[in-house]
Amino acid sequence: MFKNLEGQKIPGVTFRTRRDHEWVDVTSEEIVAGKNVIFFSLPGAFTPTCSSSHVPRYNQLVPAFKAQGIDEVICVSVNDAFVMNEWQRSQNADRLTFLPDGNGEFSDAMGLLVGKEDLGFGRRSWRYSMLVRDGVVEKMSSSLKSPVTRSMYLMRTRCSSTSTRRASSHTTWLYSLAKAARSVCVPKAC
Repeated sequence: MFKNLEGQKIPGVTFRTRRDHEWVDVTSEEIVAGKNVIFFSLPGAFTPTCSSSHVPRYNQLVPAFKAQGIDEVICVSVNDAFVMNEWQRSQNADRLTFLPDGNGEFSDAMGLLVGKEDLGFGRRSWRYSMLVRDGVVEKMSSSLKSPVTRSMYLMRTRCSSTSTRRASSHTTWLYSLAKAARSVCVPKAC
């Protein structure tokens, strides 16, 4: 079932990232301290819908989010740092920060890690988006809302080859986050 963390601090984990051929450990607390951040998590790097719809749209909307007081937009996926860095490069997504959740620790602590072993994918994250203000989740939306939604999602992914519905619902999340971002930041205070 969807674990709504609105009003709670994001889980404290350490992300293993790579910068200039060096390992750099970054904690979730460091990422969000004193900032307004949008996180969006996707099931996997280089997957069709994530690469053709979600990442490009978030990258395109970064200036609009920044105009509303958002400091950073972060893409999280259960992939290693090498894969995430290549995915970001291949997407020309220089406005976004890509954060590798290599072992799925962040996604698991979020309550949004799902086993996809039947498809050969291992454990992955559900799609979700959240607005985090100084470490506290202010707004959150997920592709996993309830056991009924989960069942419908599983049936749809197994019985339908179209990803249009998923892309459409993700666009709805974007608008939801944009609306929440407007309420986070009063223009005069920014």
